[in-house]
Amino acid sequence: MDKEPIDYFVNAAKKLNDANKELYKPKEDIVSFLVCKNSQFAIENYLRGYLLKNGVNHEKYTTINSLYEQCKKINKNFSKLNLVDFKCQSQNTDLKFCNEVSIVSKCFDVANNLDTLLRQERII
Repeated sequence: MDKEPIDYFVNAAKKLNDANKELYKPKEDIVSFLVCKNSQFAIENYLRGYLLKNGVNHEKYTTINSLYEQCKKINKNFSKLNLVDFKCQSQNTDLKFCNEVSIVSKCFDVANNLDTLLRQERII
């Protein structure tokens, strides 16, 4: 049995919060891998939750970009998200991560902007 959309949204919000806490540490104490993976997880889960909420089988989409493209088909406001600087959109996120704080900060920004969009749309 698949999860409910709310399960994806709750898990995504938790991972976004974990990434945010990590970013507020002094630069030398930040574990960039944690920010990266938590941000990726948040993005993927927000997108999966949104698709599931709209009756779309999300399981056949294996990349963030493929999930994102499906979300854009449902809601044109997803086009407002800027994934240009997000380096993991076309890869399997299980295999991809970044180590530079400046890059993982951009990943966090994408996750945070997605959270904001879903809140503005009153989805979460």
